[in-house]
Amino acid sequence: MAAKVVIIGAGVGGLTAAAALARSGLDVKVLEAHIYPGGCAGTFYLQGYRFDAGATLAGGFYPGGPMERLAQVAGITGAEIPGPYSLWPAHPTDQVMTVHLPDGATIEVRSDEARWDIRKDAFGRGDPAGRPHYQDFFRWQERTADAMWDLALRLPPWPPQTLPQAQELTYKGSGWLIERGKGGMVPPLQILDAFRPVSAHLRGANKRLRQFVDAQLLISAQTTSGYANALYGASALDLPRRAVVHLEGGIGAIAQGLANAVCQNGGKVYYRQPVNHIRFEGSRPVAVETRRGGSFPADLVIANLTPWSLLRLAGEDAPISLKRRGQRCQAGWGAFVVYAGVDNSLVPDGSPLHHQVVRREPMGEGNSVFLSISPGWDAGRAPAGKRAITLSTHTALEPWWQLFENDRPAYEARKLDYTQRVLSAAEIALPGFHQAASLILAGTPVTFQRFTRREKGWVGGFPQTSLFQAMGPRLAPGLWLVGDSIFPGQSIAAVALGGLRVAEEVL
Repeated sequence: MAAKVVIIGAGVGGLTAAAALARSGLDVKVLEAHIYPGGCAGTFYLQGYRFDAGATLAGGFYPGGPMERLAQVAGITGAEIPGPYSLWPAHPTDQVMTVHLPDGATIEVRSDEARWDIRKDAFGRGDPAGRPHYQDFFRWQERTADAMWDLALRLPPWPPQTLPQAQELTYKGSGWLIERGKGGMVPPLQILDAFRPVSAHLRGANKRLRQFVDAQLLISAQTTSGYANALYGASALDLPRRAVVHLEGGIGAIAQGLANAVCQNGGKVYYRQPVNHIRFEGSRPVAVETRRGGSFPADLVIANLTPWSLLRLAGEDAPISLKRRGQRCQAGWGAFVVYAGVDNSLVPDGSPLHHQVVRREPMGEGNSVFLSISPGWDAGRAPAGKRAITLSTHTALEPWWQLFENDRPAYEARKLDYTQRVLSAAEIALPGFHQAASLILAGTPVTFQRFTRREKGWVGGFPQTSLFQAMGPRLAPGLWLVGDSIFPGQSIAAVALGGLRVAEEVL
């Protein structure tokens, strides 16, 4: 009889593991509290619009990359034309985003060779003699990213949690070092970067370059250059170069494709099934119970949850490694998000569909805003003549919850203030935004907890400050964690790799 696997949460990480395990013949059931898959990488319907809930940037679609590998493992098939773009409803673009800095500079982020001319114009003019050149930084960043993404695609067990995993890591890592050494990478320099931040490569850099790097790291590594680990940061900064696409139907098309693959592979996905308890016998989970009275027997449980949400479901039977994380979210961010419907005329033809607006430092709390626009060719995303836009800014969790629980009028006032901050930033990227908006809906960390079940609305995973503090996916015999809490962390491509790694280790 096939092992029974119950996966809690239909996010990209959980669905990745589910599709791979179901295709391998295991008895897989996915339990999702909401009415659609994806979680923070889902797309929801409202008043004729389809808004991306949280994640909006889709990368990793290059040949041989994470999303092609995911499709192959999950059994997703596409058009007769080979390659990753045929496996998903994906439209590639070289125009990734425009970054608007406080000094008025507008920097286009591209994935093609034109990026070097843009960088020269933005960062290479007027540098005092003796300062590190922008080319040195980006050459280090791209060279390091190539090496680290190559390693990540080998699915090394990081951090190793057992002796066999340590042996596997040694085998895969040594093969990687030999191959990269032949390609010109100098291993000692890479090893040094494992212990220092990105800012070690920005010493003497001009303010504009540092602000640009900090802004990009905030959305890809959840922290800035003074704290982001150099190896992780170089890889995170490379996401725009990793084949960014626009997905027909929104970012949720990835989760929907994976959910379909789970079912085609013999598994099942159940919606409107919020989980309220994991039942253990000894140290092993044996069943997952839902609020609707369902009980799903399990030999293995894979939680696509935050550590704190899983801790609440496991209760007193939670493994020690999970209890050590504490009862509350200790590190990371929430998101304040504005969903807006605007007139199509607001968006210039041929302009990038992602913008990052940096007003001032410190970043977050409305001082930096990420804005994503639905493509004009995707008629299903908005009513005729309209566009769907998702705008978000990083925000601390506790102030929102203190006001929500103790002073509701002050909570609503803060929500209105943040809405105005975000819309003011949007005016920089798209002048006339206020006048063109016919629908504006704001969401706080309280909203995210309500709709995604993420504890306190914690999103984005842990700030990537140290490779050696990464959380391993195996928490106890028969209990696994997937999602942005485990290595390699943020981004849809990284979460997918984490799900593939867990499926590989389970098998």
